[in-house]
Amino acid sequence: MISDFHPIPALVGGAMIGLASVMLMAFAGRIAGTSGIAQRLFPPYVDNVMPGRIAYLAGLIAAPGAMMLAGLAKSGPQIDAGLPLLLFAGALVGFGSVWGNGCTSGHGVCGIARLSIRSFAAAGTFTAAAMVSTYIVRHVL
Repeated sequence: MISDFHPIPALVGGAMIGLASVMLMAFAGRIAGTSGIAQRLFPPYVDNVMPGRIAYLAGLIAAPGAMMLAGLAKSGPQIDAGLPLLLFAGALVGFGSVWGNGCTSGHGVCGIARLSIRSFAAAGTFTAAAMVSTYIVRHVL
């Protein structure tokens, strides 16, 4: 549940995601799809772009801690699930990214911006699945 929403940081964060996506497309000709970037960390994808992939994913992992150290975030995410449920959920997300041929960043941010019909369908599917999952977890289980 979002109880401490602040629109200015959300707006700044969204603008930064958009700017980073545009810069990656402009300078590298690549879509900022996190699942595709992560997938290409493993063979047979060995090329001169590997340091950039590692930096992208390291930034995703390090950013919350950096925000806390800078005093811009009060605490990290609070997850009330156990490790088995988190592993199962992660496997489902990974399967969905492969099956959907992309993730929320590739389809939701970049694909919709490019007016891709496939990305509109994928983002609608992610959103519907998230709404159903949230309802089931909060009101049924």
